[in-house]
Amino acid sequence: MSQIIFNDVSKVYPNGHVGLDHINLEINQGEFIVIVGLSGAGKSTLLRSINRLHEITSGDISISGQSITKAKGNKLLLMRRNIGMIFQSFNLVKRSSVIRNVLSGRVGYHPTWKMVLGLFPKEDKQIALEALDRVNIVEKAYNRADELSGGQQQRVSIARALAQEPEIILADEPVASLDPLTTKQVMDDLQRINKELGITIVVNLHFVDLAREYATRIIGLQSGRIVFDGPVEQATDDAFSRIYGREIKDDEKMGVN
Repeated sequence: MSQIIFNDVSKVYPNGHVGLDHINLEINQGEFIVIVGLSGAGKSTLLRSINRLHEITSGDISISGQSITKAKGNKLLLMRRNIGMIFQSFNLVKRSSVIRNVLSGRVGYHPTWKMVLGLFPKEDKQIALEALDRVNIVEKAYNRADELSGGQQQRVSIARALAQEPEIILADEPVASLDPLTTKQVMDDLQRINKELGITIVVNLHFVDLAREYATRIIGLQSGRIVFDGPVEQATDDAFSRIYGREIKDDEKMGVN
């Protein structure tokens, strides 16, 4: 069971900006957590510190009782293999096929030379196809990634994360560039993965209504500090006003129904 624990975690950038300010936090296996806050509040810094895409300045982050902050070499690779990542910009190789992009989620399981030559075993291809099927896009497996719509590309990136067979998936503003209908499809995929596979989902979102619709727990950040942490039922308009430091605007509420 993958429990993520932040122990007095801070991040100070070279220019002096405080990204995270003494964060203490526990995330339990199987939760669907949405992190909200203004731009610059520390959402991406917190999310990306979990898999060390961002290095923290002080404190410690542990996963399943092991410090990822202190992990090095092969141990760090093994810990990262257990954490899927979904980006706002999809991060696909556009000229490659969909299935090749999804297979890149398997690279942590094999020697580098095999991956350079594209020598994926038959079992990996089956895992990749099953991942594509789970996000309802298996029929596009042999299309080039750049032939797909934005929403379809994001679903490919979800399938790539699934192909890692992770216990945790991090999603950094995964629907920020998508229209409302596609946003719903992508968020529904993440919710289904969370419920059916028990994978912990941690998502940064901008829209309040989306957070309320999909989260089991909401964490609000302001200036690198946690100012709200509770079940979705407690995330009232007043709570969001405190997180944002002002009344919520309609364009920040906009969700999908």
